[in-house]
Amino acid sequence: MDCLTAIHTRRSIRDYTAAPVTEAQVETLLRAAMAAPSAGNAQPWEFVVVRDAAMLQVVAEIHPYARMAPKAPLGVLVCGDVSREKYPGFWPQDCAAAVQNLLLAATALGLGTVWTGIYPVEERVAVFRARFRLPERLVPFCFIPVGHPREAKGPVDRFDESRIHAEGV
Repeated sequence: MDCLTAIHTRRSIRDYTAAPVTEAQVETLLRAAMAAPSAGNAQPWEFVVVRDAAMLQVVAEIHPYARMAPKAPLGVLVCGDVSREKYPGFWPQDCAAAVQNLLLAATALGLGTVWTGIYPVEERVAVFRARFRLPERLVPFCFIPVGHPREAKGPVDRFDESRIHAEGV
């Protein structure tokens, strides 16, 4: 699948089959994520791969928008490592770029994902930090359930010319 097709067909998928996601697929997703640009090339990301069904259930219990996590064969907790920042305050942008790469790579592999935000909601950050025993330097950014889609969603055209401005608003 070419890049533009992945961009235009990527959709949030919340229902998955029981088919496993292979280690090779996980590595492909994480390689794509780590190929993202970052401020000062700091690459301030860490990834926690979750396959344990009990932990996926915990995610569903502690995150109001991740109720689908137990339906997925795995999830990826994306964290920002603030100790690696070269330019303080840019880690969320860096992690967002990594997440988008991961989502697009999943689409290209025929996998389904959904981005469930954690940061900047302090209550979510605190509960994920506690449940995953994260050190203070790691800020949980988002959780991404990953699996083979049970549902099929077509592309959506979100282009809106009214949001394009030349030389100022």
